[in-house]
Amino acid sequence: MRISEAAAEYAAYLVDVRRLSPATVRAYRGDLADLQSATGDIELGDVGLEALRDWLWQDLQRGISRATAARRTAAIRGFFGWAHDGGHVPADPSLRLVAPKRGRTLPAVAGAEAVAALLDGLSARAADGDPLLLRDHALLEVLYASALRVSELCGLSLGDVDRERRTLRVLGKGSKERVVPFGGAAARALDAYLVRARPVLVGSASGQAVFLGPRGGRLSPRAVYTVVARELAPVIGAETVGPHALRHSAATHLLEGGADLRAVQEMLGHASLGTTQIYTHVSGDRLMAAYRLAHPRA
Repeated sequence: MRISEAAAEYAAYLVDVRRLSPATVRAYRGDLADLQSATGDIELGDVGLEALRDWLWQDLQRGISRATAARRTAAIRGFFGWAHDGGHVPADPSLRLVAPKRGRTLPAVAGAEAVAALLDGLSARAADGDPLLLRDHALLEVLYASALRVSELCGLSLGDVDRERRTLRVLGKGSKERVVPFGGAAARALDAYLVRARPVLVGSASGQAVFLGPRGGRLSPRAVYTVVARELAPVIGAETVGPHALRHSAATHLLEGGADLRAVQEMLGHASLGTTQIYTHVSGDRLMAAYRLAHPRA
């Protein structure tokens, strides 16, 4: 079996069996296509460890990030592990393929008081009933209250919102469903939007979508990025800020407020507790900064 044939079968396996997200499958397919370009569309059994190391080294020389190299290594290991289990290759050449260590970068986080001031200010601006301002206020409150991914926010339908219990049913990565809470401020903003703004924005393409664009269609992730960047960038002091900054901030503030790490993991929809633990480093940095400022013998 040649690389191209195996890559097509593996992609179908990732979708049908592993149920990975479309974005992850596209990334893995791109990695395998890059490998095929480097080695030629040869038989899988002819790909050895040295060929894989050369391919990865050449990518690093072209300037790919360590994070991308680590993902490509994971993609190749998964691919050849699948091929070996399926009897397509007699031995797995990727077993000794080592990815470069990824530098751990802490996410951009806004202070709790700064986020509160931002949301309160947006609430005041939306008080005159402008439908788009009411929508923007509601989506920012919901993003921060429930620490949603932007895809989860855009995918919300009216039936996913339980306004009585203040919960949202969201479909996360790998088509995994979970229920997340939201607080009083988000509830008030969402009620104002659903009652006063959504009926104005609704159109033939609206369906059951919660958040709508100015033409009535379901709001796109790109539009959410634009809203968040416009409102949050001045607060964080960064040129490029997206919805994940609010997700990072919400997770950090939950942990700083005493929330259990596993509860935050469940709320964020992380498959691994290790992914959630990065927020403990953010909180720890803030704790050390406060200690140095406040303790007389620091």
